[in-house]
Amino acid sequence: MSFDRLDELGRRLEALEHAQAMLGVDEAVMMPTGGGEKRAESMSVLAGMVHEMATAPEVADWLAEAEGQDLGAIQQRAVAEFRRVHTNMTCLSGDFVRRQVKARMRAEQLWREMRPRSDWAGFLPAFEQVVALAREEARMRAEATGLAPYDAMMDQYDPGNRVADIAPVFARLSAFLTDFVPEALEAQARRDSARPKRKLAGPFPIDRQKALGMAMMEALGFDFAHGRLDVSHHPFCGGVPSDVRMTTRYDTADFLSALMGTLHETGHALYEQGLPAEWSHWPVGRARGMAFHESQSLFVEMQLARSPEFWAWGLPLLGEHLGPEAVSDWTVEDILGHVHRIERGLIRVDADEATYPLHIILRFELEQGLIDGTLAPADIPEAWDAGMRASLGLSTRDDPANGPMQDVHWPSGAFGYFPSYTQGALIAAQLRAAMARDIPDLDDHVREGRFVSLNDWRREKIWSLASTLSTPDLLVAATGEPLNPGYFEDHLKARYLGA
Repeated sequence: MSFDRLDELGRRLEALEHAQAMLGVDEAVMMPTGGGEKRAESMSVLAGMVHEMATAPEVADWLAEAEGQDLGAIQQRAVAEFRRVHTNMTCLSGDFVRRQVKARMRAEQLWREMRPRSDWAGFLPAFEQVVALAREEARMRAEATGLAPYDAMMDQYDPGNRVADIAPVFARLSAFLTDFVPEALEAQARRDSARPKRKLAGPFPIDRQKALGMAMMEALGFDFAHGRLDVSHHPFCGGVPSDVRMTTRYDTADFLSALMGTLHETGHALYEQGLPAEWSHWPVGRARGMAFHESQSLFVEMQLARSPEFWAWGLPLLGEHLGPEAVSDWTVEDILGHVHRIERGLIRVDADEATYPLHIILRFELEQGLIDGTLAPADIPEAWDAGMRASLGLSTRDDPANGPMQDVHWPSGAFGYFPSYTQGALIAAQLRAAMARDIPDLDDHVREGRFVSLNDWRREKIWSLASTLSTPDLLVAATGEPLNPGYFEDHLKARYLGA
């Protein structure tokens, strides 16, 4: 039977992808620098094997035959997701992929070299080539999927995402935040004047910080029998659902930096560990796109770990693991004074939860123009500066390093990815509101460190469904309504204005 052949293909691909994931984790965490060249060769060979197996001519025949079989509901969903993935893997020719990989690698290399010098002119020719190939990719994906070009690019990261749905949400959110941020900054200044932010003095030994992070991870539900925490230059969550690998990085002068990074990655890890194991070798058994993945990390970091209820539970853990002599007479308000900060800034990755969406909305608007051809790569610095002035009152004129050269996404050709970040924040707030309706004493659960009910809710509504639904349909299934920025707006007003 053709479905049986797809099932076996899925198992073989899963085995290779498992090896790829672990090699990637090892490279980031443990590999000596001298191992890079051979590691790149190994990963390249594995990537080629995965692509060849997944796009072999007979796979199309198996899919066509399986689509005509009398299958159960989950098997039908599995075939549909197999088809979606196969279409997106085969719509680009081998020659095109080779040209694109070469252009992206060159652009990334130039970006790393020229960003420190803020050399936009030197970077521009490589960027123009990446954009030209991205436009070509978008056209080919659009032809294969029947979507508009930019929709076809977004669909790679969040199946079901459409500009027609997201643009109005982002427009509303941008208008709200443009007014909200100045108001929140004024309220913050008043609070600081009445009660100055307390310095949380270190040093905080790394072994104690790690013990604190692992204690919170375990309380939140992380399964250490199927995962571990390590250190890397940049925190990430990798591995596979049966062996999730998380990393963080430590600063002996600032325990909150590592802890918040650890809790953010724990949200990603819980999602992976909560996926249905029996479907793990099918595409339908994977996490449903980047927006939902980001929603799970932001649910833990922003909705839980920056709340007063969380710190009512967490403050005693600070004394237990950092030492009572370090914590001294800290209060919940002292911690909140550090984790509830709003500040206008040029750099997306340093932005707080209130200003971050404005960074994303700017990129969302600009890259649509890049893909549809209405915006030339050479015009990006001027358009970026205008957008930053309008939304945050900041200028990047003559400062491309802190403007359009700050992210690696565009040099690497990842067009359509940025919207997922802010969708994740909106989804997290919407999930929190829906969860509160089903668990009326939710705040008490958090205050007492009882997170089982929160995980059970997400397991039922999100994790167990994996990729059986599109991104927008999964949100409706979980919360009863489409993406609604009102929940995020209410969250910000309550946290920063006391409204």
